[in-house]
Amino acid sequence: MAPIPLQRDTVQRPGTTRAGHAHGPRLASRTSLPGIPLAPSAARRFVRAALAEWTGLGVPAAVGFSDRLADDAVTVTNELVTNAVVHAGTTVDLVLRLEEEGGDEPSAALVLEVTDHHPARPVSGDEPGADPGPAGVRPGELPDPAEYGRGLQLVATLADSWGITYRTGLKTVWARFPVDDWSAPPAPPDGEALRRGLRAAEILAPAARRTERDDAVWDSRGAPAFLAEASDLLAGQLDEDLVAAIAGQLLVPRLADWCAIWLETEGAGPAAEPRLARVWHSEETGTEPLRAALEREPLRLPAGVGPGPVSVPVPWPAHPAEEDREDTPAPPPHPGGRDGAALAFRITAAGRALGTVLVGREGVAQVPEAVASLIEDFVRRLGLAVGAARAYTRQATISRILQRGLLPSKVAEIPGVTSALVYEPSDDGVVGGDFYDIFPCPGDRWCFVLGDVQGSGPEAAVVTGLARPWLRLLSREGFGVGEVLDRLNRLLLDDAMEAAEAAALMVAAAGGQQLHDGTQSRFLSLLYGEVVPLPDGGVRCTVASAGHPLPLLLRPDGSVRPAADPQVLLGVVEDVAYESQIFDLAPGDTLLCVTDGVTERRSGRLMFDDGDGLARVLAGCAGLPAEATAERIRRAVHEFAEQPPDDDVALLVLHAD
Repeated sequence: MAPIPLQRDTVQRPGTTRAGHAHGPRLASRTSLPGIPLAPSAARRFVRAALAEWTGLGVPAAVGFSDRLADDAVTVTNELVTNAVVHAGTTVDLVLRLEEEGGDEPSAALVLEVTDHHPARPVSGDEPGADPGPAGVRPGELPDPAEYGRGLQLVATLADSWGITYRTGLKTVWARFPVDDWSAPPAPPDGEALRRGLRAAEILAPAARRTERDDAVWDSRGAPAFLAEASDLLAGQLDEDLVAAIAGQLLVPRLADWCAIWLETEGAGPAAEPRLARVWHSEETGTEPLRAALEREPLRLPAGVGPGPVSVPVPWPAHPAEEDREDTPAPPPHPGGRDGAALAFRITAAGRALGTVLVGREGVAQVPEAVASLIEDFVRRLGLAVGAARAYTRQATISRILQRGLLPSKVAEIPGVTSALVYEPSDDGVVGGDFYDIFPCPGDRWCFVLGDVQGSGPEAAVVTGLARPWLRLLSREGFGVGEVLDRLNRLLLDDAMEAAEAAALMVAAAGGQQLHDGTQSRFLSLLYGEVVPLPDGGVRCTVASAGHPLPLLLRPDGSVRPAADPQVLLGVVEDVAYESQIFDLAPGDTLLCVTDGVTERRSGRLMFDDGDGLARVLAGCAGLPAEATAERIRRAVHEFAEQPPDDDVALLVLHAD
């Protein structure tokens, strides 16, 4: 039976503790699982994935995530979800929260909640939602085992505190685990992200704790289950070093006593040395001696070797002749002795060699054939994961380069106006369609632009790369706001634009990226304006909106109104005469311009701007300077939904001094 696919939603927001005291930022991940026997294993994977995600993000409290904390949380989760499946048989809701509490002695705690939808007993006279259970079961108080089973004794032993909450149709068992090492100092800045990632990999794929390996478990059920688990853990990892770290912990000690993983340097020639990305040993003291031996004699497989196992000499100790030399330090002894067997496997994806996996067992003449076959299947999955991580890295690198080239290095300062800009591209590794600009023009004019190309990737980058310089050229030629949009619209519909898009498609095809027909990418929503300082203070604005969220004008009294009229997108209809609106931005007035990543930010079926939500937030910014206004709106956009934004977020604030 295939494992349950997990859907995890994560949110970070301020909150309060159960006792009502204020605490610091709260991270929460939640999922729902069907009431079937596979639910406990899916819940275990969910908890480890959430802890690994928070660790990889560098959440301060995650510094103290120890192996014991992760193991206790997974053990309690398994017990509570199993109880819910066995005794209720309903959908199980699982929530994992990380709470940071301030004060003289800051602390942090991991809180786990498991809810089923069929309470085992009717709710009595206690207040609904209170932590004490209806039968007098209070936090940390162990109920009668005959009534609840002995599993809760395990919860009481491992958790710092716990309890049962009854609501109409719901029963929730919660447990609280203090973060062990809250006072641990942060890691040094050099390599911090990689260290966090490697620690996340250790949490995600802990080493199996077996004193004796039993190869009989790799039967017709054990091997597919292991490969399914490996696929789940490797899939979606976007860093090849994290992929290697997870792979090492899956292999050792389940299938081998030690392993090493080399990765080829992408783009390097065939003569380039592969990089020793990961070394893992079942005994902690064996890792460094093994690494030293492997670095002295790197593994080199012949070019014609396929993905199957290749028997190689065990890589330690150094040759006796070298040990006898006085000028050569003797290598540290290997903990398992000199006996053993080692197999090498080529890592491949799409016919390309990506690296090598070396695994070894101690005290045996050879690795069992069934185990070697299982490792070969595992290395195939490892190759797919490394290939996917490299493809993402290539795409993300290209996107970052394109994004830097398509956006201005700095924006101009407008006399008498303070500006604030927020630009947050979505973190999907694809160049976005949002762009911005503020630039001076002849005649004591300053122009500002906020645009959004429909689509993403190379096709959208072509439109962005051409639209921004066209706008500067047309503006500096003295055309009015409406005339600039008229001419830009005709340029987007011109044959030259089709040729540029065709070139972008060829570039994308060469890089192996998914292609689109390009017909929609020429649609461009644009907010374009011109600002002229007034002698008595303030500025005169001329603004036009083409299929773009309308700019909002905030007066000092808190009133908000749209500052432009809606008009059709650019690049859609040829015969369009765009019109502009003129108004004065008096001292104390604020003009807010946003892209649809703000207005269409979703939380379920709701959008941020439903019921003039953006105008309500802006009204509360009366009297604030530009930077504070931009930050308040940015924060409101992020807090509107639990999930992070899935679209570029861009907003521009102009405040008349």
